[in-house]
Amino acid sequence: MRALRLLAWKSEPELVEVEDPVPGPGQVVIRVGGAGACHSDLHLMHEFDVTAGLPWGPPFTLGHENSGWVQTLGPGVTGLVVGQPVAVYGPWGCGTCERCRLGIETYCENPLATGGGGGLGIDGGMAELMLIDNPRHLIPLPDGLDPVSAAPLTDAGLTPYHAVRRSWAKLSPTSTALVIGVGGLGHMGIQVLKATTAARVVAVDTRQQALDLAKTCGADYCVTAGDTAADEIRQLTGGRGADVVLDFVGSDATLRTGAAAARTMGDLTLVGLAGGSLALSFFSLPYELSVQSTYWGTRPELTEVLELGARGLLWVCQLEMAPPR
Repeated sequence: MRALRLLAWKSEPELVEVEDPVPGPGQVVIRVGGAGACHSDLHLMHEFDVTAGLPWGPPFTLGHENSGWVQTLGPGVTGLVVGQPVAVYGPWGCGTCERCRLGIETYCENPLATGGGGGLGIDGGMAELMLIDNPRHLIPLPDGLDPVSAAPLTDAGLTPYHAVRRSWAKLSPTSTALVIGVGGLGHMGIQVLKATTAARVVAVDTRQQALDLAKTCGADYCVTAGDTAADEIRQLTGGRGADVVLDFVGSDATLRTGAAAARTMGDLTLVGLAGGSLALSFFSLPYELSVQSTYWGTRPELTEVLELGARGLLWVCQLEMAPPR
């Protein structure tokens, strides 16, 4: 079969012929119906190397946003049938630690027990077939959601969903959520906020095309990024600021904007990988502002994301946009 493989760090992937995978005991092979291209794949190709400290590396087949149909069941696998449409939960942990047993394999406490997941050290879905090392990583698709539409939801949908979900308690009808960066994850974050909360949503970006997309996704207000953005957001919120700030860029500039626009006792969640940092001192942030990072999401949350997709509440924009500055 054909597979798009990353053969070395800091190199372009190559489309090569490889042997079809054969499932062993407890394994499953799926026929790939959709494999999303994530911005993280660009990091893998162009930025990472042995100094990144990852417990895995090339060569491997790319593609960590995957869905398809069950092709072959290995000995002992139950609960799935050949031809069944499924989505792949991307992060693969050890399966035995406390976090993995809860479905939080992103934060596996035995990271050396396996690779990062299919497409992350282990062969992924940018191929005709994909070997799944354990059926727990497969989630049956709900009626109304096809594999092509489901694939990007496994990351581009799940990552912002997790970030929003952890702040649900602060997203009441009187609250404001601020989305910084309306790109691949940010436009999904707006949809998640509108589908699961009653909070007002403010979107910030440098690009008018992105702000137009934010409106299409349900943003209540749009603000052009810049030196006056935080003041404008405070004016929109009666001087209080945003209860929840979701930074899908993660640069020095966006983090400064997020901190300046945040409300006391709010949340500032860093999702983007632009490499920025935020100064922390007693008076540098609003009182009791919680600042945290997140990585991907949990297996139970993916089930919820797929249900939202099946109901037409989450969709991935096909609009071609330049990356945020």
